[in-house]
Amino acid sequence: MKTIGFIDYFLDEWHANKYPGWIQQATDGAMKVAYAYGKKDSEQGLDNATWCRNMGVELLASIEEVIDKSDYLIVLSPDHPEFHEELAIPALKSGKPTYVDKTFAPDRATAQLLFDTAAKHGTPLYSSSALRFATEYVEADRQGIESICSMGPGTYANYSIHQIEPIVSLMGSKPARVMYIGTKQSPALLIQFSDGRQATINHFADSSFGLAIGYESGRSVHLKPESNFFGLFIDNLVQFFKSGQPTVDPSETVAVITIIEYGGKAALTPFQWVELPQD
Repeated sequence: MKTIGFIDYFLDEWHANKYPGWIQQATDGAMKVAYAYGKKDSEQGLDNATWCRNMGVELLASIEEVIDKSDYLIVLSPDHPEFHEELAIPALKSGKPTYVDKTFAPDRATAQLLFDTAAKHGTPLYSSSALRFATEYVEADRQGIESICSMGPGTYANYSIHQIEPIVSLMGSKPARVMYIGTKQSPALLIQFSDGRQATINHFADSSFGLAIGYESGRSVHLKPESNFFGLFIDNLVQFFKSGQPTVDPSETVAVITIIEYGGKAALTPFQWVELPQD
């Protein structure tokens, strides 16, 4: 059996609660979340020691212990990416396959630092929103896409990645500029790519995820991710651990984080283009 170590800000959160069972089921018990570290206890849920007892996971006192004992590593803290540099850098120096949960980094500079560190130490690394792996998106025709209109729930800070990740996977890793076109209650962002193609993301509190794709030919399709995209993501994660081969190009992840970061800046000056760095 191969062991997986969790490194988290605090352990009692939705992803940490779900991943162990999904991974064990996907591998018929060949992989198990066995070790965990939490920087702090949850302020609204179980403390780390109780969480570990309930989950059958050994709580360790340091990130280094988790790295030493585990075959594979998952850096969580999905809603607090500002801690990913602190939590992930030791893992990225280990050479062990490491997955860093969404949102990968709080900004472009940190994203590049994480990938550079992993590359320097030969550590396989990737990150993704689970929505990337929805069957409806994976099987979409990528040829001749002219525009995309995306819609989904949640706040911009935590949930925009679930709209931006599929857009980048479909349209490529060369966004050029962004414009904030939303309101306080319904954030929205216009993204223009270097070749002139455009996409919008739109947040509505009670909406579900979906994409409308327009093609140069004039046809259009509407895609609603009804497949088990979390299960498909877990299958992808397991294959990554087995092969050590990331399935998401780092340039796409950096592009996603760049859009999120500069989209937040664009919200301060609505209806004005904000150019994105291209280096």
